[in-house]
Amino acid sequence: MSWILTATGQQFDLVNPTPEMVRPEDIAHSLSRLCRFNGHTPMHYSVAEHSMRVAQQVPEAYQLEALLHDATEAYVGDMVRPLKQMLPGYQEIERRIWLAICERFDLEPILPTCIHHADMVLLATERRDLMPQHSEQWECLQGIEPLPARIKPCSQPHAKFMFFENLKALLATTHRTKVQAGAA
Repeated sequence: MSWILTATGQQFDLVNPTPEMVRPEDIAHSLSRLCRFNGHTPMHYSVAEHSMRVAQQVPEAYQLEALLHDATEAYVGDMVRPLKQMLPGYQEIERRIWLAICERFDLEPILPTCIHHADMVLLATERRDLMPQHSEQWECLQGIEPLPARIKPCSQPHAKFMFFENLKALLATTHRTKVQAGAA
């Protein structure tokens, strides 16, 4: 068996995902329940909230991609970076899911540099605000400054609601823009 059952009752094949299997409601639900840093934070801080914060840091044209940059985690979980890098099979499964998500939402598979940078800025901010103090430097954060404002995590239900509302609004805007471009 290579599939999971999602919150909406969708059978999602991890090995052969299709765009039709990707549901916005499932992404919002799951990401709001997944805690960043494998749960090693003093309070619940969701991948959904992280994704919304990343989207706020990029130009409007890239906000949909930024909001969905971790959407694969709705299907495979939020694996800590050091472990993910040791598992090439996991990376291939995640890549296939990402391609299905990109096709579902009409996104380019290669994320713009501004999203990667915003993700790193959020990581630096999250480390400062949500992780225990530790003297060891994180190599990936060299030269990255955290945001001035401190993170105060929201509740899981609020994160789910806000993520889903942001996703619907961005999808409506993106769709309208593409329709208008096609009519021109």
